[in-house]
Parts: sequence; C-alpha cells; structure tokens
Amino acid sequence: MDRGWLYGAAAGALVLALSGCAAPQQASTSNPSASSGTAPSSASAAAACVADPQAVIRRTLPAAASGPMPAATAAALDKAAQDGLAQASTAGAIVAIRSPQGTWIKAFGLADQTTRAPMTVDMYQRIGSVTKTFTGTVVLRLVQDGRVSLNDPISRYVPGVPRGDEVTLRLLLNMTSGVPSYSLDTTFQHDLFTTPNKVWTPDQLIALGLALPRQFEPGAKFDYSNTNTLLLGKVMEKVTGTTYTDALQNYVIAPLKLSGTSMPGASGALPSPHATGLTLQGLPDGQTTPQDATAWNPTWAWSAGELTSSAADLLVYGRAMATGQGLLDEKTQTERLASIPGPAGYGLAVGCIDGWLGHTGEIPGFNTSLFYDTRSDTTVTVLANSDIPSGGCTESATLPDTPKQLSCMDPASRIFVSVSAALGHEFKPNPKA
Repeated sequence: MDRGWLYGAAAGALVLALSGCAAPQQASTSNPSASSGTAPSSASAAAACVADPQAVIRRTLPAAASGPMPAATAAALDKAAQDGLAQASTAGAIVAIRSPQGTWIKAFGLADQTTRAPMTVDMYQRIGSVTKTFTGTVVLRLVQDGRVSLNDPISRYVPGVPRGDEVTLRLLLNMTSGVPSYSLDTTFQHDLFTTPNKVWTPDQLIALGLALPRQFEPGAKFDYSNTNTLLLGKVMEKVTGTTYTDALQNYVIAPLKLSGTSMPGASGALPSPHATGLTLQGLPDGQTTPQDATAWNPTWAWSAGELTSSAADLLVYGRAMATGQGLLDEKTQTERLASIPGPAGYGLAVGCIDGWLGHTGEIPGFNTSLFYDTRSDTTVTVLANSDIPSGGCTESATLPDTPKQLSCMDPASRIFVSVSAALGHEFKPNPKA
C-alpha cells in the first residue's frame, strides 16, 4: 500500500493519511537534499517545484485579496466545487480560496446526513496530517533562533531511538529517517478501531514505532512515518521547556492570530459548530455502511495529526506556511522551499507538486487539503466531512456507488483538483491505490 506524502496509509487501514502521492522517483530513491541541506543549483532551478523561492517569500498580497472574488471567477469556482463534490464520497465540504483578486469561501452539502443540517463556513474540523506542517514550522523556527540545527541527531533530544546518532532532525522532517511509523503496528490498529476513545500518550506511540524493524539506512529512502513527527514534537518540548500545545501557540497560532486553531487535548472534543465525520475505516471487510467517527479521540495522532482548525484560519496559515511571512525569516524559509527534491516530492514537513506547496490530512471521518500556488499567490483549502475515497480504488475501501471510471482519490483532494483547474493551474496528484 502506498505510503507517500499525499496518500500516506497504514498497512490494512488508512489511518492518518497525508498529502498526495510522493513523486515516483522519491518513493524509491534517496532524497538528494536529505543530508546536504543546500539549495538547488541554478542549473536545476528550472526543475525545482518552487522555481523562485525569493519571489514567493517577498511577494505582497494586495488589499483586494481580502475583498470578494470577482463574480465571474466566483461562479466558475462554485461550479467546479459542485462538480468535484458530485464525484466525491462526502456529504459536504467547505471550500476556501484567497488570491490577489479576492477571497471566496463557501459551504456545500450536508454537515449531518441524519438531521439534514447544512455545512456552514464557520465549522471546525480535524485537519489530520496538515498538523505536520505546523510541527515542522516550529522546528524550523527553533533552527532560525539557533536553538537546534537540522543536522542535530535525535539522540541529543530523545533517548532510545535506534541509530539515533545518525538520524538527524532533517531526516525526520523530510521522511527519510527510516524510523517506522507506529501506525503500521497491528496492535495499535486493533486498539484504535476497537477502542476509538482511548487516550494515547506520545511516549506510548513512539515506543510502538521504535519497536518495529527498520526498513532502510538513515537517509537512504523516503518513507512516510508518523513516528518521525512525534519525535519532532518531543524535540519541541525539550528545547522550549513548554508543552507541544504551548509551543504551537507561541510560534504559530498567536503570531498569525489563528482564533479557530487548537489542540483538542485528552478529551478529544471538537469545538462547535462542527460536522459529523463518516468513515469506512475499522469496519469488517465488505461492510460499506459508513460509521460516525466524529467523537473518536485523536490523541493517537498528537504532533502528526491532532490539530483542529477552520477554513478561515487555514487560508491565513497556508499562505504564511508557503511564504514564511509572520513565521520564518527569509533564510530559513528559502531552505524550506528549496528542500523539495525536484518538480514534486516532500521536503521539510511540506509537500509540493508542480508549484503547489502544502499538505493534506486524513483522520477517520475527516479529510483536508491545504495548498498554496507558488506561481499565482493563491491559497486553497478544502475541508470534507468524510475520509472515504471514490473512484477505481484497488486497495482503499469505497462506497458501492463510487464512479469506478475515475482515478482513486480522497474527497478533499477530488474537490481541490476540480477548483484548481478552474483557477487555471490544475493540481495533478498521483492516484491513490
């Protein structure tokens, strides 16, 4: 089963998926930026996913961006979003776009199929692996402040990691550490789906991951692992002397004034208003009636996927994540943008395909896409209240009426692809399995 950065999945269960597939070459070969940390040469700049990092970092969003989108553009986006929703296995979605021309946010469909309550734009949602970009941003801020180095070994901060003297923070950020993901552990999967309200600690989860056999040498290959990001969360706590939640608040949430973004804590409760999230995960083979995963406790995802946010907040954060503005200085953000090993792939806790920089997040019941077009200064986020893929999927569970002629794709990604085409720069992920 594919565990690339766009469609990360645990064997036998699609828990906490991330973005769209990794570039094919990256999934099987070493990452050239894994140990060097150098920006691409001018000869390779044309092939880079972000062709001109400085232009992205220094651009200014005009005042018109906070106003309404031009009517013709809004109409085209509305049609594209509805077309995507019609092909996606979700009852509802929130789609939000901000470009130099204006802002457009609209809710579609149902928040709850039983009560027939409509989706609304102010709803909160679990954003799954989009959380990884927040974690990566804080680690890079600690690098900027001289408190850690990307070349520091994890053994300096967390004891007991096999080959910990060789596994650097850089390798954890770009998913080339070789540290297995705890979500592959069969005991973890059993507990997650039989006791979805269980409260997990980061140490429990890390121990599960570290007990699994290493598949390759540090830095040799790309392999999407949730354990990597939990180890980085522990680094944040060790270095700042605060909790992970406080570090996020201090370095990302407060500077950007993200009023709708938070860690739910041990209770796992979603703020109100929120939609009902449906999933096929954890069901017996062949069962195709989705179950309600809204109240499942997300502590199993911690710094890799526990955050809750809103469409309005993600528009602000998505652009700041890509430009560094309000978060990182030019030097540090340049290194992040230059860390993508080619026209597509995964860098320092962020993915990129053809100039679209960002991440997706899947957590049972919910699916989120957050991407920034480095060509046009456009931020797009899609929040769907289902993680059920549609299309001709060969491994992922789908609904009986799924359109088999389509490529296999998660709901938020399906809608994002449709609206990106309407924006004039179509996002083209590798298909999900």
